[in-house]
Amino acid sequence: MRKSYAAIALAFAGTAALAQQGTPVSAPADQAAAARQRDAVPDSSGTGPFAAMKRVDRTLPEHVIYQPRDLDALGKKKLGVVVWGNGGCSADGASARQHLLELASYGYVVVAPGRILSGPGAKARTGSARRPDAAGTLPPVATTAAEVTRGLDWALAENTRSGSPLNGRIDPAKVAVAGHSCGGLQALQVAEDLRIRAVIVHNSGVFADGTNPIPGITVNKALLGRLHTPVLYVLGGESDIAWPNGTDDFKRIDHVPAALVWADVGHGGTFGEPNGGRVGRISADWLEWQLSGDGKAGKTFAGNDCGLCADPQWKIERKRI
Repeated sequence: MRKSYAAIALAFAGTAALAQQGTPVSAPADQAAAARQRDAVPDSSGTGPFAAMKRVDRTLPEHVIYQPRDLDALGKKKLGVVVWGNGGCSADGASARQHLLELASYGYVVVAPGRILSGPGAKARTGSARRPDAAGTLPPVATTAAEVTRGLDWALAENTRSGSPLNGRIDPAKVAVAGHSCGGLQALQVAEDLRIRAVIVHNSGVFADGTNPIPGITVNKALLGRLHTPVLYVLGGESDIAWPNGTDDFKRIDHVPAALVWADVGHGGTFGEPNGGRVGRISADWLEWQLSGDGKAGKTFAGNDCGLCADPQWKIERKRI
């Protein structure tokens, strides 16, 4: 049965449980238990060469920053920047912490809007889960694309600010935007920024019927025509509620290099797994290839014998690659 757009909107911008795990809405007690279980999992440090950590900076208190723990270990290597849109466009900047720590471990400053509301170091959760009202209308999103862009503005400013631990450590030419679910729509909104050099859209896509059922975010298929960089779509297979929208996006993109990869992992992907699971490594490879020209990472996507081509669990389609 075809899923209704109300259901899709709820998955894209509804409860934190949906945003992070892609599971059906359950009773509040069940959601609270699941949240406690997720919160008890320690932070990963990533599988890349630089053990990563998350932090909050006093100059950007409404965002969460992920970066290599020991900046001196970078030597002459410059950090890239990834700005992130949270699942559900939520205000939990730690909702994809394992995945973002994985990216940071490859030498990136990753910035997500919101505060640490889950996992180690979480502040007390405030407010109730975002649910439709009696008329079926969701409340406005908790974070916006402008707040995603603010993370980029901050990182590039820190690169030139005297006294900043990031001063002189960032390469402004190595900038990407990515996001999950509703945050994937934010990534598409930000992608036209000419400072962006690569895009990743996770479990998302512009609504194929042209509607905007999520209050506080306005997107349409015209965004796709404004892409100016390579773009990667990562979907969770046909069980992913974003599958129709994401695959429709990919069909329409024909002017920039694009890849669509998927496996039967559902709307929540592998974000909750240590180091972000398989999706974390796929994403790191895309960034390393597109931003640093790493040919080994590029073999994950390019060539007849590409890594994903030979992976029995994952499928890939490509354009201009």
